[in-house]
Amino acid sequence: MLQVLGRSNSINVRKVLWVCHELDLPYELQQWGTGHQSTATPEFRALNPNALVPVISDGAFVLWESNVICRYLAAEHSRPDLLPARPRERALVEQWMDWQVTELNNAWHYAFMALVRQKPAYKESAAIAESVQDWNRHMAMLDQQLHRTGEFVAGDAFTLADIVLGLSTHRWFMTPMQRPTLPAVSAYYERLSQRPGYLMHGRNGVP
Repeated sequence: MLQVLGRSNSINVRKVLWVCHELDLPYELQQWGTGHQSTATPEFRALNPNALVPVISDGAFVLWESNVICRYLAAEHSRPDLLPARPRERALVEQWMDWQVTELNNAWHYAFMALVRQKPAYKESAAIAESVQDWNRHMAMLDQQLHRTGEFVAGDAFTLADIVLGLSTHRWFMTPMQRPTLPAVSAYYERLSQRPGYLMHGRNGVP
C-alpha cells in the first residue's frame, strides 16, 4: 500500500491526500513533522534530505516534493483527465502548478507566518502589509485566469492545477486580513467545494 509521510494539517500533505481521494487510491498516512515524529532524524533524512513533508513510499520507490508527487500519482494511475498526456495541455496544467509553488507561495509566506502561525520572527508590520498586498495581487491574477477559462484554472476541466491552487485559495480565504472582492475566485472556491475530496482535505473539513 502507498505510504504517505507527513502531518495531515500540512497544506502540502493535503494536496497529496486530495489526489489520493480523486484516484480512489488507498494509502497509509504516517504522521511526521511538527507535533509528530521529527523529520530531523537520520531515518527521515534518508528519505528526504530536505527534512520536509510530504514524502511517499510506493513500494521501493520514494518521492518527495508535493507537486511532483501529485504528478507522479496521476500518471502512475493513468489519469490524463488530471494530468493530460498531450504536451501542450499538460504544460498548461504544470504551468499553474509551478506558479503556485514558486510565485503564489512566496507571496503569502510572510503574512501567513505572522497572521496565522504568529511566529515571533514575523512581526514587521511593513513586511506583513507588503506580503498581504503581494498575496492579493497574485490572487487577482488567478481571478483573471478564471474569468478567461470560466470553470477551472487550465480550462473547462478539473485538473491537478485545481488541486494545488484549491488549497491555496482556501488559505487565502481563511487568513485574517483584508482581501479584495474577486468574483471568479469566490465562484471557483464554491465550485471546488462540490467535490468531497476538497471538503475533506482542501478545506480541511470546513463546509
